[in-house]
Amino acid sequence: MQRLRHRVLALGRRWRGRLSRQARLKAILLTAPVGFGALGVGFMAQGLVPSTPALDAPLIDAMLQAPPPPPRRAAAVVRGDGVEPDPLSGIQSRRASAPTTGAGPLILAEPEPGEPLALEIRVALLNQPTTLQLGSEGPWLLRDRSGNVLRQGGGGAGPDLSPSADLPAELWFETQGGDPVSVQGRRYDGRLRLVRQGGTYTVVNHLALERYIASVVGSEMPSSWNMEALRAQAIAARSYAVAHMARPASAHWHLGNTTRWQAYRGLESVNERTQRAAASTAGVILSYQGGIVESLYAANQQIVLEAHGHLGASMSQEGAQALASQGLRYNAILGRYYQGASLARLKPGAG
Repeated sequence: MQRLRHRVLALGRRWRGRLSRQARLKAILLTAPVGFGALGVGFMAQGLVPSTPALDAPLIDAMLQAPPPPPRRAAAVVRGDGVEPDPLSGIQSRRASAPTTGAGPLILAEPEPGEPLALEIRVALLNQPTTLQLGSEGPWLLRDRSGNVLRQGGGGAGPDLSPSADLPAELWFETQGGDPVSVQGRRYDGRLRLVRQGGTYTVVNHLALERYIASVVGSEMPSSWNMEALRAQAIAARSYAVAHMARPASAHWHLGNTTRWQAYRGLESVNERTQRAAASTAGVILSYQGGIVESLYAANQQIVLEAHGHLGASMSQEGAQALASQGLRYNAILGRYYQGASLARLKPGAG
């Protein structure tokens, strides 16, 4: 077992098909900011295409640091500066055995079964209007960052957040029974953290990682597509998300909800099929040489080549559907697009 290497080798951005070619080519010249924290994201896409098809990499022992989730009544902030600790707590990711080859694409070995982990991700709901409209499907509470109740109400419309309401710069909006909350009428799992910056609130959705993945799958792919394509998408989305949990975009959130990161539409894009795709691959990520793969993907192969071609590893979503329709399972699909990577399952660590 080896401890995950604390490094950032290279980072790419993911671009959707609806971006213009000029915008994509301009944007790909930009580099994501390199950050170092408790865990580095080990990713060099060029290195994901080996000279030989088989990869003989060591087992991964990725120890990610963070305290356990706080009591619901005390909100989540325990630091005096208002910045939440990292949610990854004592987690290991154990790599599956070496990939196998055959007449077709590289097939990634499946990790051993394991119990899903209760990890929380923080997603910024960006591009919201200045006047926020919060709501809930059950009795709600508005707390300050110390957990004190400032407002409460029944289901329906949430609190008044206008300047005249004289509220603190950090707020928590949640339901008492775990019912969905809403922002501008869109429903979300989990709870909302509101951080006032420059006179307006940034809304951050705190929710279970696997619930987030179920939504991303439905936001990124038609849920009617082949289940193996949906499973491949779930793993790519989870690996990308965990990379950003290890290397957050902000002190207050891991990644955003726009296509600059991964599309996320809350409960609007969750259904039985997207939940099944997430649940059947729960905790599985892509890894490479002791690091987490920040798995890039795009709508089709043309965009993959234009936006990610110089990186050497990226999944075409339409291509994944075509391969699934030919009978390939999710691990063979991922093996085709992320050659040299391995599948690993997150699991509780020792101490």
